[in-house]
Amino acid sequence: MSGLDALIAKSLESTIRENLGEQTYQKIGQRLFERHGIGFTQAVEDFKKLDAVLRELFGSGAEGLEKKLIEKIIILEESQRKDKKWITIEDQSLTKMILESLGDEDKKNIVNSVIDESRIISDILEISKMPQTSGYRKVNSLIENGILIPHGFATTYDGKKVTKYKSVFENISIEKYNLQKNP
Repeated sequence: MSGLDALIAKSLESTIRENLGEQTYQKIGQRLFERHGIGFTQAVEDFKKLDAVLRELFGSGAEGLEKKLIEKIIILEESQRKDKKWITIEDQSLTKMILESLGDEDKKNIVNSVIDESRIISDILEISKMPQTSGYRKVNSLIENGILIPHGFATTYDGKKVTKYKSVFENISIEKYNLQKNP
């Protein structure tokens, strides 16, 4: 699964449930299991299978439906330099998760340590100057949330393969538009 897929997978599942209703969500889930033997979360991560079921249930309208659902989460835009794409995150829960992760000084240091180069967790913690126990907890949280993604392997001195991680972000710009205080 690519980094973007991991980042939006949870949001897409809840967006489908909210926009299509519980009954349709359950019908899609049942068909995914019958046809592919997987649950909804796995299908979101393997979008081709979800797409096949949506096309089966919604016919030619599936493509427009998928676009509408994705645009409730992210919008892909060209940068002014035309050589890069920018992603605007529309989903509030995804935005909150990213801001909370980057607002935590330790997590921000972890992300910064792997923006340019993928690294194994022990190297990430060493560069970030973090204790192992809390460091592993924070790294695992970033992996679970899709902010750190697997990117290759390294071999340890005793011959074991260890996963290297990198940041899903190459560059991040945070702009505020309609920030509202919750009552």
